[in-house]
Amino acid sequence: MMNKAVLNVRVLSYVMIFGWGLLINAHRLALAEELPQQSILPLDLANKAVLAAVNHCKKEGYQVSATVVDGAGVIKALLRADGAGAHTVDSSQRKAYTAASLRESTQKLALLIARKPEIQALRDMNESILILGGGLPIKMEGEVIGGIGVGGAPGGALDENCARAGLEILGADLYQEKN
Repeated sequence: MMNKAVLNVRVLSYVMIFGWGLLINAHRLALAEELPQQSILPLDLANKAVLAAVNHCKKEGYQVSATVVDGAGVIKALLRADGAGAHTVDSSQRKAYTAASLRESTQKLALLIARKPEIQALRDMNESILILGGGLPIKMEGEVIGGIGVGGAPGGALDENCARAGLEILGADLYQEKN
């Protein structure tokens, strides 16, 4: 038969081990709750957005490229229409990056810089920035989760109209010009 003192030590040991396990798991849960939650745009939706943008421009008679980037500005999806110039790939990518990074329409940024020359340096912030019309932030329920850029139509406003078609297919918050 086991000594009562030995039994008490064993029970106490099990209770301590169990208690430490609870403390460790509680600490892990507390850390996990502190981590920021971020929405992402799934690849299948990014593909639908670039296809909608390219098809919209095609209906208007323009051969363009369209790019969707994630919230960090990394390419998620890219399409270049048959006949679109090689330069349109870079243009669409940089417009998407700019819209996601600066969380604003590239057309609005271009107009802002034209009105306020003192912020011209914004154009040179890094080599990925392109402040020409055609890039829109992708917002879902007010949160910017990426950007869409279109390049190749004869003018930024036309590129932006095609980018807007990509936002519409996503059900994203549609960009509204704010004054």
